[in-house]
Amino acid sequence: MSLDRFYPIFDDVSWLERMLPLGVKLVQLRLKDRADTEIRAQLARGRDLCAVHGATLVVNDHWRAAIDLGCDWLHLGQEDLDHADLPAIRRAGLRLGISTHDRAELERALSLDPDYVALGPVWPTILKKMKWERQGVERLTEWKRLVGDIPLVAIGGLSVARAAEAFAAGADIVSVVTDITLNPDPEGRVRNWIGAVR
Repeated sequence: MSLDRFYPIFDDVSWLERMLPLGVKLVQLRLKDRADTEIRAQLARGRDLCAVHGATLVVNDHWRAAIDLGCDWLHLGQEDLDHADLPAIRRAGLRLGISTHDRAELERALSLDPDYVALGPVWPTILKKMKWERQGVERLTEWKRLVGDIPLVAIGGLSVARAAEAFAAGADIVSVVTDITLNPDPEGRVRNWIGAVR
C-alpha cells in the first residue's frame, strides 16, 4: 500500500470534515487531553469519513482505541512506545509509523519493523516545545540512506515552499500542522499543498 505524499495532522475530527472533500488522502488525528469517550467518538467518525473519501486515517497514540475501532494505521512517538502493547498492535494488523529525532531513536524504530519513519523537526516548529534542535534537510538524506525502502516522513516547520527541498533531500512524505491550522484560509492552503505535492 503506497501512502500519499501529503500528510496533514489535525487535532479534531471537524478538520477532516472540512479537508477530506478537498482531496486529502492521508491524515492523522492527534487527539490530546480528551476524555476516552470523546477520543473514541472522534476516531470512529474519522475512520468513517476516511472510508467515504478513500483516505487513510492514522491514529496518534491511542492504540487501544485504534484496535477496538478497527483502524488500519497507528502513529507512536518514542514515549508512546514505552507504554504501548506492540504485540497486540501487530496482532490487530495495525500498520505503524514511528517518530524519531536521533540515531538511537531511529535504531529503536527500525528494530520494530515500522511501516514509516518520521523525522523532525526538519525546520524550527512552533507546534510544541522540543528538546531537539532543527534537524535540517541533511538529516533527511542521512535517514533515507538508513531506512532504505521504508517511507520517510518529514515533519516540523514545513511549508509549501519547503516541500520540494524536503523531497529532494530524501523525504517520501511531508507532514504539516500549523501551516494549515493557523492559516487564515486553511482550505486554500490545503489546495496549495495538494497542487504542489502531487
